[in-house]
Amino acid sequence: MWNQTKITELFGIKYPILLGPMGGGFSTPELLAAVSNAGGLGSFGAYTLTPQEIREADKAIRRLTDKPYNFNLWVSDVDERLTDYSVKKLEQVKQQFKPYFDELSIPMPDLSTDIPSKFESQVEVIFEIKPTVFSFIFGAPSSEILRECKRLNIRTVGAATTLDEALLLEEAGVDALVAAGFEAGGHRPSFLRSPQESFTGLFALLQQLKSKIKIPIIAAGGISNGKGIAAAFNLGADAVQLGTAFVACEECNATATHRAKLFSDESRYTVVSKSLTGRMGRMIKNRIADEIPFEQEVLPFPLHTKLLAPLKKAALEQGKTDLVNFWAGQHAQSFIHRNAAGLMESLVQEASILLA
Repeated sequence: MWNQTKITELFGIKYPILLGPMGGGFSTPELLAAVSNAGGLGSFGAYTLTPQEIREADKAIRRLTDKPYNFNLWVSDVDERLTDYSVKKLEQVKQQFKPYFDELSIPMPDLSTDIPSKFESQVEVIFEIKPTVFSFIFGAPSSEILRECKRLNIRTVGAATTLDEALLLEEAGVDALVAAGFEAGGHRPSFLRSPQESFTGLFALLQQLKSKIKIPIIAAGGISNGKGIAAAFNLGADAVQLGTAFVACEECNATATHRAKLFSDESRYTVVSKSLTGRMGRMIKNRIADEIPFEQEVLPFPLHTKLLAPLKKAALEQGKTDLVNFWAGQHAQSFIHRNAAGLMESLVQEASILLA
């Protein structure tokens, strides 16, 4: 049976279909529960949340499902170059973005470079709430954290964009890997080399990993239907992870504008850019990504996100959506489902036919 894999056994789920753990406010308990209740693994992206907010989200999740689920954090949630970042550089970058603020008739925000990492305090809450799965991107947690997860029977999942990253994560002792292909929407979770040096497509990456990696592999990037699931499984994946297809569903906390764009012709045109958040990610083509060249310096993450947060809010309010980053993978053209339970049912049915 196609749905009986190392991942379903490891996580205690019925179908090897995972919800991509979308951070930045996109995740909701309702979306997670819809996927988990349908037999997959629901996920919650929590990297922006305080420890107390993670506790509150977990309580809401447990009211909606008693099935396994995943919490996701960022090992590196603050760029190292933010340390001692000069005021001069900060002001120079702000001036480069000032024309967009002027266009919307809003002031530029006052910014502080004092942004501490949340990761260590967030992990303490993971130990407290004990989700079935703890996944992470942008690196590997310390050996102490991974040992404690094993002691608490929390399954661990890292994300790799290259074979070298996968080998490092396997050596660190994670239970499973996400193979994060170049096609995926959202931030590129590369951590050993720069994202632009880690642009491996999913199918090539899967085959590289299968030749060297012994732990289970979850395929992610450009998968949106049963055909994508079947293709990933035929190349050796033990499970798949979908993000953009679930962003299009009503249970996601994406804006109505974002969802509408995923069902429009605009979703055909995606770009990778660091100009909207400070870290490279795949999104629907927009004016800022077009006009700010890759070589141009932007603020370290998450300082750059704080710079553009008021711009994004005002642009949405004023209908200037060409100034907003709408995350999307490379295969959003075939979306038909606007409900997570309906999407899960379709994925299972189509995969069951193709992998029979």
